[in-house]
Amino acid sequence: MKAVGPTALPDDHVGTIVTTLEMAARPRPRPIPDATLRLTRWERPAPEKYRALFRRVGTRWLWYSRLVMDDVALTAIVHDPLVEVYAAVDRAGIEVGMLELDFRRPGACEIGYFALVPELAGRGLGRWLMAQALLLAWRGQVERVWLHTCTLDHPGALGFYRAQGFVATRRTIETFVDPRTIGVLPVDTAPQVPLLARTR
Repeated sequence: MKAVGPTALPDDHVGTIVTTLEMAARPRPRPIPDATLRLTRWERPAPEKYRALFRRVGTRWLWYSRLVMDDVALTAIVHDPLVEVYAAVDRAGIEVGMLELDFRRPGACEIGYFALVPELAGRGLGRWLMAQALLLAWRGQVERVWLHTCTLDHPGALGFYRAQGFVATRRTIETFVDPRTIGVLPVDTAPQVPLLARTR
């Protein structure tokens, strides 16, 4: 087999390997870990409220897709009755995590977004949030729960999902314009990803 060499990207683009993972059977019930957080359902969140939390949990990892949608497109998703948005809230009432479940495909639930603010990493709260996610996702006629992660996410994300019982099923390569170069995210965002191009 002929080796495939590296592919150069424009300086204003970022590349990442995306891994799709799934559970094809309902996991055994297990206790939800203790946490100082509570999960709150956001019914029909306002676009700006949604984007504020999206930024808080995702900026470090260059999350940008929901930031460049206009209000109509974003509302069509997060107000869909088959999409559920939850916020993880701390004791002070501050939203510090996001969970989004998408039931729009019959028989399946996609964990569309799953994150806590970076400051909470390493405290075991991800296991608490995933336990909540699986409890909510595996219901009704659901036969498959799936999600995806990429090499721009937290370095431990892939291992974490596999430890929770997800199995990798597909790998793809995705490239996109670096959101820091077009003003969608601050230039000092995600210092772990080199910014090669000049910003506008």
